Amino acid sequence: MGEGETETQSAATADDPRPSHRRGAVVAALMLAMALAALDATIVSTAVPQIVGDLGGFSVFSWLFSGYLLAVTVTLPVYGKLSDTFGRKPVLVAGAALFLLGSLLCALAWNMAALIAFRVVQGLGGGALQGTVQTLAADLYPLKERPKIQSKLSTVWAVSAVAGPGVGGVLAAYADWRWIFLVNLPIGAVALWLIVRHLHEPERACGVRPRIDWAGALAVFACGGVLLTALVQGGVAWPWLSAPSLGLFGTGLALVAVVVAVERRAAEPIIPGWVWRRRTIAAVNLALGALGLLMVAPTVFLPTYAQSVLGLGPVAAGFVLSVWTLSWPVSAALSQHVYRRIGFRNTAMLGIGTAALVLLAFPFLPYPGAAWQPTLLMLVLGAALGLFQLPLIVGVQSTVGWSERGTTTASVLFCRQTGQTLGAALFGAVANGVLAARLGGASDLDSVTRALDAGTAPESTRRAIADAVHAVYLGASCAAALAFLVLLLLAPRKFPVLSD
Repeated sequence: MGEGETETQSAATADDPRPSHRRGAVVAALMLAMALAALDATIVSTAVPQIVGDLGGFSVFSWLFSGYLLAVTVTLPVYGKLSDTFGRKPVLVAGAALFLLGSLLCALAWNMAALIAFRVVQGLGGGALQGTVQTLAADLYPLKERPKIQSKLSTVWAVSAVAGPGVGGVLAAYADWRWIFLVNLPIGAVALWLIVRHLHEPERACGVRPRIDWAGALAVFACGGVLLTALVQGGVAWPWLSAPSLGLFGTGLALVAVVVAVERRAAEPIIPGWVWRRRTIAAVNLALGALGLLMVAPTVFLPTYAQSVLGLGPVAAGFVLSVWTLSWPVSAALSQHVYRRIGFRNTAMLGIGTAALVLLAFPFLPYPGAAWQPTLLMLVLGAALGLFQLPLIVGVQSTVGWSERGTTTASVLFCRQTGQTLGAALFGAVANGVLAARLGGASDLDSVTRALDAGTAPESTRRAIADAVHAVYLGASCAAALAFLVLLLLAPRKFPVLSD
C-alpha cells in the first residue's frame, strides 16, 4: 500500500459493524436514492411557466427551489447524528418515506403556497437521502474500494443534477407538471424496497437508552433556516441593508449563540465539538465549503454566458456546462492511484490548485470567443475537482469509526451546501454590481438577459455580461485558492486513517 492508504494507521474501533447485505442490491438502491435527491434540486426550474400558469404565485415561485434546498441543508447534521445513534437503515427508510410523501403531496398541490410547503416536506426527506447514502456507502466498502462507490455516486449526482431541467421541461411540455413529482414514486418505491429487503444491520448491543438532543436539533434547524433564508433572499426579495435582511441576520446570529449554549450542555449533541476540534475534519469541512462556493460560478453563470455572449441556444449552452460531468467522475475514480502515492491532502491540493488556475484562465478568454474554449476549461475543471473532492471525502470518512461516520459525513455535506448558498448570494451581488457599473445604472443579470433574449439590448450589454461573469470566475478562483491554503495550513500531511 502507498502512503495515502496507510496514513498513520491506528487500531480499528470496536464499534465498526459490517452490515450483512446483498451489496449489489443495496448499491442500486443508494444510486436510485441519490438520483432522486439530485433531480429534485433542479427538475422544477424549466417547468416554472406551466406551474405558475396553473397555480399562480409568480412573486414567490423561487421558494420552490429555496425551500427544498434549505430543508435539505439544515437537516443534514440532524440526520447524521441520528444515523450514528440508531443506525443507517431506519434513518434512510424514514427519509425515503418522507420524500415520497412530499412528492405525492406536491403532485396534489392546489396553490403555490401548498406546493412550496410540500417542497419543504420533500427536502426534509431529501436531507436523509443525501447524507445517509454517502455514509452507508463508506460502511459497505473498505478503504481500498471506496473510490469505486463514491465515483459511482458522484456520476449519478452530476448526471441527475444536469439532466433535471431537461427532464422537467419534457414532462411539463408533453405530459403535465405534476408528473415531475409523480415520477418519483415508482423509482423511490423500488429504492425503498431494496433497502428494506436487502440491508440488514447487526443488532445493537442492549444498554443505556440513546439520548436524543431534540433541543439541539430544533436550535440547529432554526438557526440554519434563518441564516440561509437571509442569504437566499437578500438582494432578491429585499435589499441587503433593508430591515428584513438585517433582522434575519441578527436573529440568525442570536440563534448561533443559542446553538452553542444548547450543544455545550447536551449529553449527545447534534453537532459535537470534536467535529471542529479535529484538524482533519475541520480542514475538510472548510475546504469543501469553499468547493460549494466556487461551484456556483459555472453552474449558475456559465449557461447565461454561453447564451448571451457566445450566442448559443439552450441545448448547446447546457452541453458546455455538462461536459464536466464526464471528466469529474473519471478523475474521481482514478484519484485512488494518486492518493495512494502522495496522500489524501496532497492529492486534493493538486486538484484544487489546478482548479484555481482553470477558473483564473476564464476571464482571459477572448470576446466573444468560440464555444470550444469554455467547454475545454470545463472539461479540465471537472477533472481537477474530481481529484479534489473524492480524496477528501474518502479520507475524512476513513479517520472515524462507525459511530462517528454519519456525523462526520453530514458535517462535510452541510458545509458544501452552505458554501453553495453563500456563493449564490455573494456572486449574484458581484455580477449585478459589475453590470450596474458597466451600464451606468441599477441593472441586474436577470433583467439584462431577458432584454437580450428579446433582441432589444445593444452589443455593449453583451460585453457587460461578459465582464460580470469574468468577475464571478475571478471570485471563484479566489475561493479555490482559499481551499488550497486551508489544506496547506490546517490539514495534517498524513490523515489519521483507521485500519479496516
